[in-house]
Amino acid sequence: MLQQAHKTDTQRYANCIAVSRRIRWEIEKDVFRGRTFEFHKKFLPDGLSKIQDLTFMNDSEKRLLSQIQGRTYANMFGLVERFICAKIMELSGDYVFGDQVALEALVRFSDEELKHQELFRRIDKMIGEKMPAGYQFLPQPNDVAAVVLDKSTWAVLALTCHIELFTQAHYKQSIEPDSNLSELYKDIFLFHWKEESQHAILDELEWIRENRKLTDEERGQAVQDLIDLVVAVDGILQVQSKADAEYFFRICNGNYNAEQRQAVEDKLLQAYRWQYIISGVQEPRFLNVLGSMINSSQHTKITQALSTLM
Repeated sequence: MLQQAHKTDTQRYANCIAVSRRIRWEIEKDVFRGRTFEFHKKFLPDGLSKIQDLTFMNDSEKRLLSQIQGRTYANMFGLVERFICAKIMELSGDYVFGDQVALEALVRFSDEELKHQELFRRIDKMIGEKMPAGYQFLPQPNDVAAVVLDKSTWAVLALTCHIELFTQAHYKQSIEPDSNLSELYKDIFLFHWKEESQHAILDELEWIRENRKLTDEERGQAVQDLIDLVVAVDGILQVQSKADAEYFFRICNGNYNAEQRQAVEDKLLQAYRWQYIISGVQEPRFLNVLGSMINSSQHTKITQALSTLM
């Protein structure tokens, strides 16, 4: 039964390979092209940074906060792609002596994720050379990957699909339309979006394949695993939003009272929750796939778990 299901999906894997070949890009030749970041411009758009509501800040301060967020945004992708790559490499082993088209698609996926990790390391280094010392990205990619990969494959693929889909939404809805961003920063996420579009298709195929294997009891545990992963992500966001706020206060020239300082920290957490959790779980494509797998009680359980973040 599973082999038959795989066979009907082979063309979708083949389509991903074809697109991967066509849009293939290299970090230096295609993305950076000798350019540097423009620090007189924002990095993250208002639709993601959510800082437009901080009316007590001037434009220069808002720009600085968008750049700090932009650095964390890149680092967060480098973080999640560590466990995504590991999981996809693991799943590719299922096809070593089977569907070679699916195998090539997943190998390409893994290769591209390794390239993305290098890209985001380069971004952090380049931004760090121009911004004042003291910024810290606190979560450790290997430690986070170990926690994530300890959960069920179903839950890891659900989280991964969610991430790949919000990546696309962020670019198309917020980054692409904003003409006031650093051109290099904007181009980085254009190229990232191009490859992530295919990854989302492969995530969905592998998630559905994994779902077919589970009993009702196993799926129930997988749903709990997914909730646990989202809670863990939120824990990371709480720690990093506080660290980014403290860094901002140290390097900016503004004098903020206690209420304003709390407002900045709260806004960063709100923005990060939107970026890495809420925007993904509201994506119709994610909801459709998830909804096709779970029953009403599992849906209620997930909704209740997310309600405090929404």
